[in-house]
Amino acid sequence: MQAKSSPGKQALGRTFTEVARRAQIVDAAIEVIADQGYPNASFAKIAKQAGLSSTGMISYHFQGKGDLIREVVARIMQTSAEYVVAKLDTEDGHRGRLRGFFAANLALIDEYPKHMRALSNIAANAGTDDPHLFGLVEQLDSVSAAQVERLREGQRDGAFREFDPVVMLMAIRGSVDAAIARAAADPAFDTAACAQELADIFDRATRKDA
Repeated sequence: MQAKSSPGKQALGRTFTEVARRAQIVDAAIEVIADQGYPNASFAKIAKQAGLSSTGMISYHFQGKGDLIREVVARIMQTSAEYVVAKLDTEDGHRGRLRGFFAANLALIDEYPKHMRALSNIAANAGTDDPHLFGLVEQLDSVSAAQVERLREGQRDGAFREFDPVVMLMAIRGSVDAAIARAAADPAFDTAACAQELADIFDRATRKDA
């Protein structure tokens, strides 16, 4: 058995064609997970979605399903972060960024509906086989810690009232997750209107003069 090379060395050694093929497989995996759920996302279904002749093409590029799902999660998290950060960079002040958070995250549902459904489904299955499935829990915890600190900064700067930032973030994230689930089930769901309503609710819940 050959020793496994480090991810960095593997990435440096990949040809343009290999990079493109990996991206194609990741895109197909996102589609299958979003439409059929993580438990049903077999290599056979992913290969069919990608238009590959056999599952061997997936095995050539990824060392098992865990390796593929790690790449799926990384892609979705990177895409989501870049999209939301770009939107929030146009907002001023803590309250403006909080309101913008809902607008950006719900616009993300419209822009990348399959990505959001796939990530939500993977997260829902994080406790079935491994409590830290493919590092997703750790990644989400890291993002949450940064968001909690943002809320604390708003409190220190006098923009937000006193509250438990961890509990407030639970409520904020829970509302966004519920919106993702609703959008997946209801094609007519108005994400923009939902974002406005949630922004109003949490603006009143957090502002110092409430």
